[in-house]
This record gives sequence, structure tokens and C-alpha cells, in this order.
Amino acid sequence: MHIYRTHNCNELRAANIGETVKLSGWIHSKREHPNALFIDLRDHYGITQVVVYPVASFFESLKRCPLESVITITGEVLARDDMAINKNRATGEIELRADEAIIENASAKLPLPIAGDQEYPEDIRLRHRYLDLRREKLHNNIILRSNVISSLRKRMIDQGFMEFQTPILTASSPEGARDFLVPSRLNPGQFYALPQAPQQFKQLLMVAGFDKYFQIAPCFRDEDARADRSPGEFYQLDIEMSFATQEDVFQAIEPVMAGVFEEFADGRTVETPFPRIPYKESMEKYGNDKPDLRIPFELCNVSEFFTEEGVEFKAFKSIVESGGMVQAIPAPCTADKPRSFFDKLNKWAQKEMQAPGLGYIRLEDGENGLEGKGPIAKFFPQDVIRRMAAKAGLGAGDAMFFSAGKAGDAYKLAGAARAEVAKQLGLIEENVFKFCWIVDFPMYVWDEDNKKVDFSHNPFSMPQGGMDALKNKDPLDILAYQYDIVCNGIELSSGAIRNHQVDGMYKAFEIAGYSHDVVDKEFAGMINAFKYGAPPHGGIAPGVDRIVMLLAGAENIREVIVFPMNQQAQDLMMNAPAEVDPKQLRELHLRLDLPKDLK
Repeated sequence: MHIYRTHNCNELRAANIGETVKLSGWIHSKREHPNALFIDLRDHYGITQVVVYPVASFFESLKRCPLESVITITGEVLARDDMAINKNRATGEIELRADEAIIENASAKLPLPIAGDQEYPEDIRLRHRYLDLRREKLHNNIILRSNVISSLRKRMIDQGFMEFQTPILTASSPEGARDFLVPSRLNPGQFYALPQAPQQFKQLLMVAGFDKYFQIAPCFRDEDARADRSPGEFYQLDIEMSFATQEDVFQAIEPVMAGVFEEFADGRTVETPFPRIPYKESMEKYGNDKPDLRIPFELCNVSEFFTEEGVEFKAFKSIVESGGMVQAIPAPCTADKPRSFFDKLNKWAQKEMQAPGLGYIRLEDGENGLEGKGPIAKFFPQDVIRRMAAKAGLGAGDAMFFSAGKAGDAYKLAGAARAEVAKQLGLIEENVFKFCWIVDFPMYVWDEDNKKVDFSHNPFSMPQGGMDALKNKDPLDILAYQYDIVCNGIELSSGAIRNHQVDGMYKAFEIAGYSHDVVDKEFAGMINAFKYGAPPHGGIAPGVDRIVMLLAGAENIREVIVFPMNQQAQDLMMNAPAEVDPKQLRELHLRLDLPKDLK
């Protein structure tokens, strides 16, 4: 017999009754009855009930043994009494009588409970993550993560993609987020950067003649934490294809994403095919480029009504007359909502969005037809309100909130308000994954802070219209072969068809203010390689953490990462980052120049 176990704690069934077996695991819980001690023994696979009778020589030892101690039990598999069967547990028809017991490792006092779903302070959970990971929900999230990655890998290989590993120590790049820098001991005063993504390397693999590449790639960005973004590092399904159009990428990736979500749907549905929504349309209808299609209503541009004769709402009227816009956010079926509902949303806009507020009009049946009510309704002729409601597709019993400002500001508030209104009204469709492709991103945007044209997305993207568009069109009118894949309002990935021609790359960067010399210096590996025949190519990189987060139904990305950092980018368990020995700094030819308050 094996020294630790013949079976795992989720394996024994009625067919094993009468067998002598050995199990090892953690003491999940204990229940002391007058004539027996019952122990729920847990391992990675599940739980088996162990019964210990007082005649056993080890009875008192197990009785005193703390929860989460590791023990090994040898004994006979017994049938439970009919009244004692646990139908919610796979091993619920049997129990193991303890004939022998070994306490492998007694546990100290626990800093947090393992059994149950109690909420516990995050700092304690992260400091003792190895204990937190024993808890059922989090443990299952990490198992799900492993299974999702295995499924992604298999689906990519089945399509003929080959997996390659790209460097972790590489060169810093001027585009994108802030780099993590690594000093070089052998090259004093010089630094590596951890890759924000394998972007240049995967393109170079296409230049090298490989046709279809993928990698479950670690990426590093010195960014602040958010609910759907971990500070420091994350993983993505990195993909690149040669001789591929945008449609080829969609046809390769859509079945992978749909297949993985269907495989782990757990009763939820996945809608296919994924709709394609142009960026401009997405902003107009949803207020952002990551729309939640589970919400059954869209935004409506009502700017035109605020300049009509008789409209006296001067705050919004002046915004429209100066080139801004007003977006209406529908609030269907709010006839039974009290004034406090509208006041709560107004306070949400002020607190969460730092906006002046959310004006609104309630729509009711009146003597002369549809009538508008509410604090700002008096500033509008009723005829204008009726036509505005008709354009927004609203009627009696509904309401309209309003967001006004420059286009970007109005969209930002309206998009967030759309999601908040739907949440407060319980209108977000449940148990469904709704994907979409966002396409036709602008190649460039105007950087108001620096008063210059800059890339809006990936600087290596192919402009629609190629070199002719770069030479002859207003940069702000150029669209790119760039695309995002979005699910339930969460961006899973960005991708693009690449600008694979040297002259095209020089011109694209020139428009954004990069000289030939800068391009040659900062992107030397890629620009030199492209001079020797680069194929047309493109790719995408869905975020693994976010995929698992959606499938697990987690609200925070830290719930699907094995050892995450906190919001201050600290690993509380390993005490990182931390000061280093002065000797190490001398070896790296570094001297610290800390702010006065840190010295």
C-alpha cells in the first residue's frame, strides 16, 4: 500500500464499500458526537468523511488536532446510514472508518478560516495566499484557469499554430505604458526592459518565415491596478499569422474564444457569430469602445433639440452651440421609481464620474399626450420633449438622463451611466456571454496636452488605404486595420494587421512626430528585418486573466491569479518590492537618489 494514499478524497464511492484504503489530506472540519468524532478530510480533489471511534488509540490526538493539520488515515470504507447520506457531495454515500492515523503536520493557529465563504480583509488574504488558495471558491478559480489555458493551447495547436517563447529581458520601447527596467551588471549604465507584450518579437517570427505563432505570454506593465487589471504582470494568448487579412484573424480566433467559453459556460450561453461594430458607431450607441451588449438600450444623440426655439436649458444649449454634444441615456420602465432613484444616480455621477450631475426628464401620459416631468422639464416645450423621446425610442413610464460636453467627455459619462442605469434597474441580461468585434479604429488622435497628432492604438498597425492614405488624407480621418474583441463590456484583447512595409512604417511614425533616426534607434530590430522581405501579417492577444475572470464570475481579477499583488503593486507574501543589499547596488553600478521623505 502507498505510504500516503490509495485514493484521493473525491474518489471513493459505494462500490468501494468493504475495501481497506488510505487517504491523506487536511482536516477541513470536525464534529464531535457522543460516540464518535467526524472529520471532513480534504485534498485537492474533494472531501471524504472520516469517522473515529473513542476506542481508537489516536482518538484524543485527532480530537485535539487543529483544523488544517495534515493527516493520513487508513481504514475500511463503510456505507452511511440512509439518513446520513450527503447528496451534495460526490463521496456522500460512504465514510471511512479510521483504523490507523498519522498526524503528518499539525497546523498553527489560522490567520483566516478555510471552510466557508466568509469575506476577509484583502491584506490578510494576500499575506497568507497559500491558505487563501485552500478555500473552495478560490481553489476552483485557479483550477478553472489551468483548464482554460489547456483548452486555449489545444485549440490553437489544432488550427496549426506553433508555440514559441519570446525573450523576457528585452529593450525599452517609447510607445505604450511605463516599462519595468532591469539594470545590466555586465553593461554598466544600461538597462533591459521587461516586455509589455511580445509585439516586436512575434512580428519578427513572421519575418523569420514561421506562419502561425501563439504563446501564453507573460507581459509586464508598470500600471495602476483596477478591478480588471492586475498591476505589474498579466498573461495573454499572444497570436500572429502571416499572409493574413483582418477577416482571417477573425475566422481563426472567434471559434477559439467561443469554444472556450462554451466549454466552461456552466449553464450560460454564448452568442455567435460575434457582431462587428465600427468604433464610431460603438461610441455613438454605447459611449465607449467596449460595449456591454447585454444591456437592452442604446444612447441617443439629442443635441439638435437643445438649440430649438423655446428651449431654455442654457447650460446644455451653450455646450451644443460651442461644438459639444448632448447624449440621452434611456431609463426604461421607471414609472414606479421614487425621486430617490433619480437623486441616487445624480449623486453617483458627481461622486464616481466627477461630473456636475445627470439631468433627467420623466415621461408620463398627460391630457395632451406624452408629457415630460422633472427638474429640467420646465425648460423645454412639451413638443420638443415628445420628439426627443421618440428619437430615443421612449414612451410613457420611461425616463431620459442627459450627458453633455465635448464629445469625449459626453461619451465617457453617458457610457458609464448606461451601465449604471441598467444595473440599478436590473436590466443586464444574465447567464449569457455577448461578444463583439470593434473595428475601424482611427489610426491617429489629437493629443491636446502636447498639441500634436499621436497614435490612437497600436503604432505598428496598417492604415486602411496604405501609403496613399498616409500621404494624402488628413491623419485624423485615417482608419486602421485595428480591432478589439469585447465580452460583456470587458475588453479582452486588441489586435491589428501590421504595417509591414518599411516606407509605410517611416511615414506612419513621421506623422506622429518620430523622425527616421528615432525609428531606426527605437525599433532597430523590426525596421532592419522589414528591409529583407516582411510578409503581410497580423494578430491579436486576448487576455487570459480577463477570460478566466469572466468565466469564474469574479468581480476582481485578483480572484483568478494564483499569487497577485495588491493595489499598491506589493507582494505581501514575499515582501516585494524590498530594499536590497548595498553590495548588489554596487555590482550594478547604481546609487539611490531617493526623495527626502524616503531617506
